[in-house]
Amino acid sequence: MNRNIPNKIHIIGSVGSGKTTLARNLSHKTNVPYYELDNVVWKRHKSEDIRRSDEERDECLDRIIRSDRWIIEGAHTHDWVFKSFQNADLIIFLDTPYAIRIIRIIRRFILQKLGIEKANYTPTLNIFMKMFKWNAGFEKQSKPMILNMLRQDNIKSLILKDNRRIDL
Repeated sequence: MNRNIPNKIHIIGSVGSGKTTLARNLSHKTNVPYYELDNVVWKRHKSEDIRRSDEERDECLDRIIRSDRWIIEGAHTHDWVFKSFQNADLIIFLDTPYAIRIIRIIRRFILQKLGIEKANYTPTLNIFMKMFKWNAGFEKQSKPMILNMLRQDNIKSLILKDNRRIDL
């Protein structure tokens, strides 16, 4: 891995694409903190997660963006996330094949239900089914929008098909 790592990296991709794994691995290798956008949207509590107000969510993201170094990962493509894209030195789009994402969603659910893999949420059958819906929606709606955004001249980006194959 190249030592000239960008200070601000935004990783985007669908559910099961490998965003969190890539963010965690890059953070470990570079000592740059990583943040999951789901944890910007939700206040995590043992009993239940509570959605932050738009103002709280935006302030939380602003605090991260104002820091000198960060890795932000998430599937979110909503307007409130665009300030992260605008402030990133590099945007990594994990365009993992659809079938691999399906396998990862199933594997993750099983491992979480068995208590082998930690989850930020309670792995219910309802969430499991929503992941397939989110995955399909990402493919049809978010992916074309992301690819269009990355075509802009002033955006430094990297499109990866595999979250384990990166050389910055």
